[in-house]
Amino acid sequence: MKIYRKLWWKVLAVILLYYTVIAGFLLDMPRLDILNETIRNQFFHVPMWFAMILLMSVSLYYALKFLRKGNLKDDRFSAEFVHVATLLGILGIATGSFWARFTWGAWWVNDVKLNMAAICLLIYLAYIVLRGSIEDETQRARIAAIYNIFAFAAIIPLLFIIPRTTDSLHPGNGGNPGFNIYDLDQRLRIVFYPAILGWTLFGAWLASLRARMLNIREHLLNLD
Repeated sequence: MKIYRKLWWKVLAVILLYYTVIAGFLLDMPRLDILNETIRNQFFHVPMWFAMILLMSVSLYYALKFLRKGNLKDDRFSAEFVHVATLLGILGIATGSFWARFTWGAWWVNDVKLNMAAICLLIYLAYIVLRGSIEDETQRARIAAIYNIFAFAAIIPLLFIIPRTTDSLHPGNGGNPGFNIYDLDQRLRIVFYPAILGWTLFGAWLASLRARMLNIREHLLNLD
C-alpha cells in the first residue's frame, strides 16, 4: 500500500500530460482574432511557467528547511527543484517565442514581460553556476540556500509587479487583458487547468527522482 501511495501522483502526472497533448491538439478551439490555431500553445507555454513558479516555491521551502536543520538532503532537493524549474522556464520561453513568431511577427520583441522573464531565468541560471563554483558541500548548500531566498524574492516584482506598471503586448499585463476576460469558451479551461497540474506534478516527479538518486549515491559513497 505504501508503494501505491507514492505512485498515484506520478501516474496522475502522466495521465494529465497525455490528456493535455491529445486534447490540446484534437479539440476544436475557439477562433480568436490573430491567435486562431496558435491558441493551443496556451496549454504548453503558460502551464510551464505556472509549474516553474510552483517548483521554485518548493525549492525555496527546502532551502529554508536546510538553513533551519542543516540536512544536506534538503539542499539536494532544493537544487534539483531549481534545475527542473529552470528547464521548464527555458521550455516556456521557447514555446512563447514560437507563439510570438506567429502572432506578433517576431521571435522576440522588446516587451517588458518577456524581458523580465528572461532576467528571472538568468538569476536562476546564475544560481546553478554559483553551486558549481563552490567545492565544499556544506558551504555550497548554505550560500545556495541564501541566494535562493533572494532569487525567489526577486521574481515577485519582476514577473508580477513591474509588467503591470507599463504597456505590454503580453496578455494580462499593462492593460492588455488576459484570455479569460474576452474568451468565455470552456474548451480552453478544461485543458488549461489540468495542464498546469500535469506539468507541475511531472516537474516535481523529475526533481524528486534526481534528488533521491543523489542522496542514494552519497549514502553509497559514505559506506565505502
